[in-house]
Amino acid sequence: MTSPDTHILIVDDDERIRALLGRFLRKNGFMVTMARDAAQARRLLAGLEFDLIVLDVMMPGEDGFSLTRGLRESIQTPILLLTARGEIEDRITGLESGADDYLPKPFEPRELLLRIAAILRRVPSAEVAQPKFLSLGALRYDTDKGELWQGDQPLRLTGTETALLRRLAASRGQPVSRAELIDDLGRGAGTASGEEGDNSERAIDVQITRLRRKIEPDPREPRFLQTVRGTGYMLVVD
Repeated sequence: MTSPDTHILIVDDDERIRALLGRFLRKNGFMVTMARDAAQARRLLAGLEFDLIVLDVMMPGEDGFSLTRGLRESIQTPILLLTARGEIEDRITGLESGADDYLPKPFEPRELLLRIAAILRRVPSAEVAQPKFLSLGALRYDTDKGELWQGDQPLRLTGTETALLRRLAASRGQPVSRAELIDDLGRGAGTASGEEGDNSERAIDVQITRLRRKIEPDPREPRFLQTVRGTGYMLVVD
């Protein structure tokens, strides 16, 4: 899960790459600090706390593998390695050094966002506490119980709809890909309500359409459950 306060440290010796990544991540709601090498990164980490480190492997002086191993002796901040070396041996070395994920260059910016979101979701220290209730116009969503209310009346949700809304609420304001929804919901989400557990993107689209009928004033022009073109879906709350 991410929030506007998520702070990312970018470590890359290439000034152009640092600038591009910095602009892209800030545009997508992250706080960003940049370091040109391992030494500067260590100085920043001595005085600041970060939610994630995006670290280039091929740097002059101390490389990313060495820095990762050194950092793992004292901190557990998630680390995403970036490198032009995409061979399987290098990926294994990166993961063995303590990195949480490994993304070969060149990469699609959208994939970087998805990798970052996936890392932050599974690292408890990077999670942000959920509010008790989320407002969706005239509706109120109880994040603890996974229940949707209209006034004092609960709205009936199927098992799949409950799991889908809970997942999107956990990443509210951030796009979630269809592939992530398929992985996170799993077959159990479909069978929990007696429906078929068809783990396909088409099945996710159908469930989104059904959920929109229950939460949107006008399902044809969704306000809360928005489509993010080329990515997936995003829950936007009041």
